[in-house]
Amino acid sequence: MTQDAAMLSMLRGNCTIGFAISEYDLWVMLAGVLAAAACSIVGCFLVLRRMSLLGDAISHAILPGLAAAFLISHTREIVPMLIGAASAGVLAALLSGAMARYARVEESASLGVSFTTLFALGVVLIAFIPAGIDLDPSCVLYGSIEHVPLDTVVLFGVEIPRYIRTIAIVLIVNVVIVALLWKELKVVSFDAAFAASIGFGTAFVHTILVSAVAWTSVVCFEAVGSILVVAMLVAPGATAHLLTDRYPRMFVYSIILATSSAVIGYQLASALDTTAAGMMSVVAGVQFAIAALVAPKHGVFVKWMSRFLLSIRIRREDILASLYRELESQGAGTISLSASNPNDYVAACSTGNRYSRGLLTRISRRALRREGLIEEQLAGQLRLTAAGAEVARQVIRSHRMWESFLKEEVGLGPDHLHDPSHVMEHYITPQMRARLQSAYADRPDPHGKPVPPA
Repeated sequence: MTQDAAMLSMLRGNCTIGFAISEYDLWVMLAGVLAAAACSIVGCFLVLRRMSLLGDAISHAILPGLAAAFLISHTREIVPMLIGAASAGVLAALLSGAMARYARVEESASLGVSFTTLFALGVVLIAFIPAGIDLDPSCVLYGSIEHVPLDTVVLFGVEIPRYIRTIAIVLIVNVVIVALLWKELKVVSFDAAFAASIGFGTAFVHTILVSAVAWTSVVCFEAVGSILVVAMLVAPGATAHLLTDRYPRMFVYSIILATSSAVIGYQLASALDTTAAGMMSVVAGVQFAIAALVAPKHGVFVKWMSRFLLSIRIRREDILASLYRELESQGAGTISLSASNPNDYVAACSTGNRYSRGLLTRISRRALRREGLIEEQLAGQLRLTAAGAEVARQVIRSHRMWESFLKEEVGLGPDHLHDPSHVMEHYITPQMRARLQSAYADRPDPHGKPVPPA
């Protein structure tokens, strides 16, 4: 074990999840929380503007600016580092824009070429930095968030880590910028063309956003490295966007997600004795994966479940409509339930093999029986109940009015009416039904069959 690793292990103590947390752990977690929150605020706009790759590009492209600033100034103070990083970030944006405009290279490809080239240049420049300076490839990738509590300053009589003061200033600046440019950032993020047409300075807003990403990245680089910077610029905002479509709520969710990923990530890193920044990034990725599966509106599982329930509803209505048509073919005519005797037209009929196989069919038939819309008898026969006949009549009514509409308004032939009407009968709204009813409810459909009464 190296001397630094031994010292960090001693500072961490034997802290594991569920046990007391030391002051050292609190400072490290606070550093991670502030860095993640600062990144997530500007990262939300990158996600909304579909510029997530720009955040990745800038966070990598600032490396040669950092290295050049140190080689020129021979110091790691924030002012020269910020100037160098901002210059490199703007250069990356200009290079990618020039390649896309003049070389006719697709925008994402131009970003990929520019930031990988500048990142490689930064790695080369780092080789000229004297040994002992904490700016090397491993620092660039993983950062040194575990060392944050070791470098302290006195602020208002209280000794705190120097990095906490710096990243807190960056977070406050980002919050102030978002508050002052809230309306402009909102309009530009959702419709840049409209923003330009009403006189908004889209170029100015874009420059401010790029600059915010640049100075946030350079400050976070020192503690968390490029891995966590890239993760926190994109993952919390993308996860929040899956969870909500509301603009203000997205920022609240992203900060909560960024904060929780920093805290949980550090706890897991302490328990597993691995890099804290890397584990924080892993937790952010896991949060995104969970949201992608179970988000209320956009989750894969939720969408699958919605499609499954829709399939069940359509199959149920198809079974009822099939029973209705079979009763009509047996000579029952137009099925209209009598108020005095609701069982007048409840008759036994068989669906044959059409609705007797398949998982969806079995689930649908079971649901129909449970709701009292059908009764199952021997030999595969189904008995349509009074309640089932009422539902079936509405489905058939929609179907036959749609056939009339498609024939008269669209001009489809009689042999092309059934399939599109069979689809639309399951999606008709009350407003659509009222409009169809006013025109087609009182006359037979194109095949001469009566439209059931409402």
